[in-house]
Amino acid sequence: MSERDEQIAQAHGPLITAVVQACQNPAMRSQMEPILQASTDNGWTDLVRALRAILNGDREPELLRGLDEEDAAIVQAILRGLQNPATLPKPDQAGDPAAAGPGFASIIFAASRGDQDALSWLGTMAEQMQQSGGDMARVGGNLRRIMDGERNVDLLCNGMGAAGEKLTVDILNELAKLQAH
Repeated sequence: MSERDEQIAQAHGPLITAVVQACQNPAMRSQMEPILQASTDNGWTDLVRALRAILNGDREPELLRGLDEEDAAIVQAILRGLQNPATLPKPDQAGDPAAAGPGFASIIFAASRGDQDALSWLGTMAEQMQQSGGDMARVGGNLRRIMDGERNVDLLCNGMGAAGEKLTVDILNELAKLQAH
């Protein structure tokens, strides 16, 4: 895997891991819907098409047809993760966690409106993030507070580095957009 593909996979680690987990545990598939909807809303229709195909059991190379380089790298990382979970992006490695902001925001938004699947998925992700340590653990620890309405950036970002702060701000900005609709 090229260094660029590795960076893309790390930046989209939560999405990649969530798809692999949903493929391995059919009960988690409904939890993917808010993520897929948010991705569609953000214009990632080709990627969502491929993700839905993977969730439905497709593992053929044709999944990559029509995808741009970034989407293809995400799909390839998912397919590798399905074959060998050790290849999945590690939450404690450097990457751009801010790329996960819209996905987290859509899950938080759905969970705050009573969606039990989104709430369950949010809890699972928060737990995984807290185990990773550092900024991701702090962000994971704040997901419930954000869902409950906390919007004080200084309070939420206390003790975080730049990457954690950016992810938190991205989540809050995306939530503001969702709540405005």
